[in-house]
Amino acid sequence: MATAPYGVRLLVGAATFAVEETIKLPKTILMYPMTLASQAAHLVMRFQQNLAELVIKGDSTLESIFPPKEEQPQWATFDEDLGDSEDDADALGSGVDATDPERRAEGRFALYTATDPPTQPVARAKRPATLSVAAPAVADELDYETLTLAQLRARLQSLEVDELEALLAYEEATKARAPFQTLLANRITHATAR
Repeated sequence: MATAPYGVRLLVGAATFAVEETIKLPKTILMYPMTLASQAAHLVMRFQQNLAELVIKGDSTLESIFPPKEEQPQWATFDEDLGDSEDDADALGSGVDATDPERRAEGRFALYTATDPPTQPVARAKRPATLSVAAPAVADELDYETLTLAQLRARLQSLEVDELEALLAYEEATKARAPFQTLLANRITHATAR
């Protein structure tokens, strides 16, 4: 087969390309808005990144020229600012040694620990100290003694009312932790209401 001249081959190739692009045109037209939108978003994000980099460089330069001052408002009091004197403890208004382990066990995080709460004379006086209570089967099954309040809450959905009542009685007879008692009592009420 004879080879056509270069100019003819170029024109035939251009015509073929034009026909192929014309066939693709409906798909391409549908893609243009998305392509333009993504390119515009890319440009805006790139511009914001460049601005942020310039601001960071400006901040570091200003900090090297004008070092920041260590300022503390007069009303702010931090633990490390206080000494060990009683006057400082009274200034806080607590009057309690913060290193006391029983004191640290109080507060909102005490609910989520598996340790005994600080001694509560009123709750402990209700039962004799020598009374040993056998754990119900459900307590052994759940390993109740090591559960935190959140772990117990997660397991309550699978328990029957009689098992919940056994756990509540066991809690009242042993540790008598108010959050655990309240959680169990509320679950019993909710389960019996169904």
